[in-house]
Amino acid sequence: MIAETLAGIALVKQSVDFIKSQIDTCNDISAIAGSIDGLFRGVDETNQNRNKKAQKAPGLADQFGVESVAQEMIDAKLAQEKLQEVAQMVDMRFGPGTWKSILAERAKRIQEHKEEVARIKKQKLKEQAEFWEQMKMMMIIVLAILLGGGAMIYVLYIAA
Repeated sequence: MIAETLAGIALVKQSVDFIKSQIDTCNDISAIAGSIDGLFRGVDETNQNRNKKAQKAPGLADQFGVESVAQEMIDAKLAQEKLQEVAQMVDMRFGPGTWKSILAERAKRIQEHKEEVARIKKQKLKEQAEFWEQMKMMMIIVLAILLGGGAMIYVLYIAA
């Protein structure tokens, strides 16, 4: 778990370092877009790993130890600081409001993705329900044929 948290904060630091080195020479935001994505991923990983640790069952590792809690809190604060630092750099380089536009577009895309995942899940559930409805109809038809055939055999051979 600690390695995962370190990977998240390391990704944040690596992304910020790249952005700092490229921000003055890039002509458009696309030149640093990959690093901005890495920054978001690193912040998300740091937060997710902290939340995962908090949800673990008591007694596992030293999740409630002072060092563990302190490291998680410091990493989360560092990630937020770096995010704010990049926000200021981007706004200074590309104009006020650029960072807010990036955040708004990111939030929109995340929401669209969630809606698409929900739509696909709903579609799969619908298809599954239709499949089982067809199977039920097939079983009824097969059962009707068997009962009809049995009745015909009874009438033709046994009752005659």
